[in-house]
Amino acid sequence: MRKVSVECRRVGLSYDRGKTEVLSDINLRIEPGEFFALLGPSGSGKSTLLRLIAGFNRHQRGELLVDGKDVSHVEPSARNIGMVFQSYALWPHMRVWDNVAFGLVERRMDKAAIREKVGAALEMVGLSAYAERRPNQLSGGQQQRVALARTLVIEPQVLLLDEPLSNLDKKLRVQMRSELLSLQRKLGVTTVFVTHDQEEAMTTADRMAVMDKGVVQQVGTPVALFDYPSNPFVAGFVGTTNLLTGEIEKTGDTLRFRTPGIGELAMPTHPSARPGRMAISFRPHTVRIVIGDAVRDGAYVWVNGVVEHTEFLGEFTRYQVRVGESLLTADQPHYCGLAPLPPAVQVRLGIDASQIRFLPL
Repeated sequence: MRKVSVECRRVGLSYDRGKTEVLSDINLRIEPGEFFALLGPSGSGKSTLLRLIAGFNRHQRGELLVDGKDVSHVEPSARNIGMVFQSYALWPHMRVWDNVAFGLVERRMDKAAIREKVGAALEMVGLSAYAERRPNQLSGGQQQRVALARTLVIEPQVLLLDEPLSNLDKKLRVQMRSELLSLQRKLGVTTVFVTHDQEEAMTTADRMAVMDKGVVQQVGTPVALFDYPSNPFVAGFVGTTNLLTGEIEKTGDTLRFRTPGIGELAMPTHPSARPGRMAISFRPHTVRIVIGDAVRDGAYVWVNGVVEHTEFLGEFTRYQVRVGESLLTADQPHYCGLAPLPPAVQVRLGIDASQIRFLPL
């Protein structure tokens, strides 16, 4: 299977004669053979963009290129793009075999070739023994595999996945996303995966685009987006974070960050910090939480607070700590025999200065 790229150049899509803009100047390149995720909340435009690549939606502005060729005016059936829908869209009255064979029958392929291809597709997804069953005799994970086999059997040059794991329970989702990634690596097909689940995106994608209100906010690897978000929205959507807004003043090697509700925080200067109004972001797992005043570690910015809420999550305990008028989150690893701190306990929070990110507003 030859690997192809997918590229959007200033793609725009509006409804109601231009009154409702759904996609705004989308510039995006998905590399050949890449597993790429579109991540964002409901209404962000990610599924609309996926359907646009498939040809079910049509943009009014810009170009959509597949393998370097503009397919903006090519009918969906002529794009050789496969799509797995959230609902799987299996024919309930057909056997698994016939569901998988459907696309090949529509293409009027000879029966011997259909038998060979369907058999290979079912073996690839581990469902050879289920060929005679109907969809309602399968589990959710098995139905998902049938939908995947039906799409892959036509040998698409691009595979589109519209939240295909959302109907599965958590344990099965983890298993299926691992199998899906393994299969994609084996086939090498360029894959675009839509999800609102940050964990799914970060554990499967080579790169991902975070979308909000029809705009691509940032593109990069999961690690890059988690460690270096470009704005407060990305910081808050990719993982959990603490966000504070305020005014920055530089004094030599020291920054003074004045934020309503907490007051003034002094921290080392940083290349991305500029005088004026900005936001700072720091992840809960980079915050230390201690009782007493003994700690004097200059690598941290220390503030006093009171535990307001404790949430035991197994591997770690999440604390909501009231600092002035702000509520900060601190995650602490859990070890056997370590009792969580109860609410109303006075604590000191240490914010690791090296992990603070300065974001434009």
